[in-house]
Amino acid sequence: MKKLIAFLTVLLLFASFTHKELTWVALGDSITYLNDHQNETGNRITKGYMTRVTEKLPYIHYVNQGHNGWTAVRIAEQIDKLGLIKADVYSVFLGTNDWWGGKPLGHFADYEQKTGPGTVYGAFRVIVDKMRSLNPDAKILFITPMQRVDFVYLGNYKNNAFGSYKAKNGQYLEAFAKAIDSIGRYETFPVVDLYHLKSLDHKKLVKFKRLKDPQTGVYTNYRYPKFVDIPFNPETDEYPYPLEAIDRTYDGLHPSDKGYELITQKLVKIMKTY
Repeated sequence: MKKLIAFLTVLLLFASFTHKELTWVALGDSITYLNDHQNETGNRITKGYMTRVTEKLPYIHYVNQGHNGWTAVRIAEQIDKLGLIKADVYSVFLGTNDWWGGKPLGHFADYEQKTGPGTVYGAFRVIVDKMRSLNPDAKILFITPMQRVDFVYLGNYKNNAFGSYKAKNGQYLEAFAKAIDSIGRYETFPVVDLYHLKSLDHKKLVKFKRLKDPQTGVYTNYRYPKFVDIPFNPETDEYPYPLEAIDRTYDGLHPSDKGYELITQKLVKIMKTY
C-alpha cells in the first residue's frame, strides 16, 4: 500500500510539472518576420520575441507568420492565401506599416459591421474571423505597434521614414495603437500595449542618431528629439545608427535584443496562463 501511495504521489508531481503542448501562430510584419531572419538585420539581433517566449515556455511551439513590410489591410486581403493553420494561440502584431502606408484607420463600426479590408478596423475583423474559423476555442491576443523614431534600412539608405512623433497623411500612429486596444477590449482579448510602454518610448529607442552638423558638416551624435529636424542624405551620408547607437531598436524601428526581451516579458506574462 505504501508503495502504491508513493507511486501515485510521484505521478501527481510529474503531472503538475508537465503541460499540454500548444501551437502558437504569430501573425505580423517585419518585427515578427525577423525572428528567423537575423541575417537581414546585419546580425544586429540574435533572436526575436517568438524564440524568446518559447525558450521560457518550452511547451509552446511557434509558427512564424511574419510578412516583411505588410500591412494589416494587405494581410486581410490575402488571408486565405497565407496558409494559416489551426492553432491553440494566435497573436496579431500589426499596424505600424498601415500607419506609414497611409491606410485609412476607419471607425469601430467597420469592425462591428464587417465592412472588409478597406480600413484597418475592417481588416482586423477579417483576421479575427479567419482565426476563429480555424479554431473557435483558440486564444487570441493583440500587440500594438511600438513607437518609432527615424528609420533607415541597413540594406538601402533610401528606404527611410520619419518617426511616430508626427502625423503621416493626417494620422498618428498612436491612433492605430488605440484602435487595436479598443478591439481587444471589445473582444476581451489580452492586449500588449507596446505603444504606451514607457520603456519603449521615443527617447529610449536609440541612444543617438549620427548626422552631419548642418553648419559645420562634422558628424555629430544627436539624441532624440534634437535629430528630428536635422537632414539625412541617403546618397552621401554614413549610416546614422552605428552599433553604439543601438538601444531598444537597432535602426529606429525594429527591436534590438533589448527591445525583443521587453516584448517577450509582456507576452510570457499572458501566455504562461494558457
